[in-house]
Amino acid sequence: MPGTPDPPATPQLERFRRMATMRAFDEACLDALRRKAIHGELHVGLGQEAIGAGMAESLRPDDAVVSTHRNHYHGIAKGVDRRALLAEICERGSGLCRGRGGHMHPFDPSTHFSATGIVGASLPVALGYAHAFRLRRQDNVAVGVTGDGGSHNGAFHESLVMAGARKLPLVVLVENNVLAISVDFHAVSPTRTIAERAAAYGALGIHVDGTDVDAVADTFARAVEHARAGQGPAIVEATCYRFRGHFEGDPEHYRSRDERNRLRNAHDPLTLYAARLTQAGVDRARVDAIRAEEKEAAKAMLADILAEPMPDPAGALEGVFADGARP
Repeated sequence: MPGTPDPPATPQLERFRRMATMRAFDEACLDALRRKAIHGELHVGLGQEAIGAGMAESLRPDDAVVSTHRNHYHGIAKGVDRRALLAEICERGSGLCRGRGGHMHPFDPSTHFSATGIVGASLPVALGYAHAFRLRRQDNVAVGVTGDGGSHNGAFHESLVMAGARKLPLVVLVENNVLAISVDFHAVSPTRTIAERAAAYGALGIHVDGTDVDAVADTFARAVEHARAGQGPAIVEATCYRFRGHFEGDPEHYRSRDERNRLRNAHDPLTLYAARLTQAGVDRARVDAIRAEEKEAAKAMLADILAEPMPDPAGALEGVFADGARP
């Protein structure tokens, strides 16, 4: 009846909203790119929202997350201010790094979140956090995010050797979308999964369907609990599908349009979870309204950011040198 408030949101609806927020954020980034408000490469994670949404529930404000070139969802999961993150991506002065870090190098000390565009380089930084937590006798956890390609990087091995030997609170989250840019994972991996390699490092290894937000939330919680309890590192391998190219502008000669459409139709985490919610008795109109609300909020946020002026080039060297001096 008119005027009746919506029933309170369930944890499942909150998970769906979190995924919808992430999808809307990356769609706003794509819109900004079309408007030429973003320069250089842009890597979006459409299709991988369930991983970011699932990891969010187990992270504390004082835990650390170090991400990759495809980092937006992890930043949102860690609690980074979305407006400041989008402003950074759009190179505005109100961004996290005053527009100087851009899309691949956001840094937010207040939430202990950072990212790097160098493949595999996230893990040594996360390892440093984990080592510091141990030295300070804090029960915090450090999360290093990488992909299936990054799991074949030497830094992956070296970081897990040290974390395993010292039982450091490191959780390695591997987003296995089966493509290291264009290289098929199964064509180059010596093992069927990445998670099964964990035993070599004295680590917990768990494989999970990264399109199922409920499964990701449960699995990631188990890994974080393991690391937080002082039992050593964990590897969480979440299989997923990247719906767009490695970067915007990628010609994607390595897969056909039919294959891309098939993946989106069969493995979209938002579509899959919306169906699960409606089967559980949630009104489909409410589910659709959540997506619409998040989309409109992201559009309004982008419009507000794009109305800001670009930073003054005269300040380009500010923050480059520790003492503020120019060469």
